[in-house]
Order: sequence, then C-alpha cells, then structure tokens
Amino acid sequence: MESVSNTKETICWEALTEVMDPEFPVSVVDMGLIYDIKEKDGTVDITMTYTASSCACMEWIESDIRDRLLQEDFVNHVNIHVVWDPVWTVDRLSEKAKEKLKYWGVSAK
Repeated sequence: MESVSNTKETICWEALTEVMDPEFPVSVVDMGLIYDIKEKDGTVDITMTYTASSCACMEWIESDIRDRLLQEDFVNHVNIHVVWDPVWTVDRLSEKAKEKLKYWGVSAK
C-alpha cells in the first residue's frame, strides 16, 4: 500500500505536468527539469534544475510551479531548490517531450 506522503508526491508530479516551459510546449516534468519532490506536513520541497544557468524564465517557471502546487488542498507551502549537479542534458527529456520538440522543429537527439 502506498504511503500518504508518497500519494501526495505522486499528485504533485502529476500537477506539474500542467506547468509548461515558457519557451516550448512541454511540461517541466517532461523537460526533465524536476529532479525530486518531497511532501511533509503540507510543505512541498522541489529539487529542480534548468537547461542553462542563464535561463531568462527561471522566475516565471518557479512562480508557475508554486501557483500550481498551491491549488492542491494539502499544499500550504512550496520550497524550490535549484541545483546544477547533475547538469541537465537532453537525455532527461521524456519521449513525449522529444516528440513534441521534433514536431516543433527542435532537435532533441
């Protein structure tokens, strides 16, 4: 049986599939930007990265992540921890993301 926390974390992962990268029509989950999600007592800790340290959309993405997760009844606070190790590579793209990027004319390997 799945633990309550694990179920809440699964809900968070699913919710973040609705948060799109501002530059491409691909979710932050499918882009591989989200590394980990932990929930405890209404606080959600997100560990994530970006495709580049100079990403101009960082604040927008983080705001969109917070806004979406705070729509869940059990979420009271969202902490976002940005890490650069391991670095993001195209290998983190989901198959769904690769197909979308290919459709939009962006090479995804």
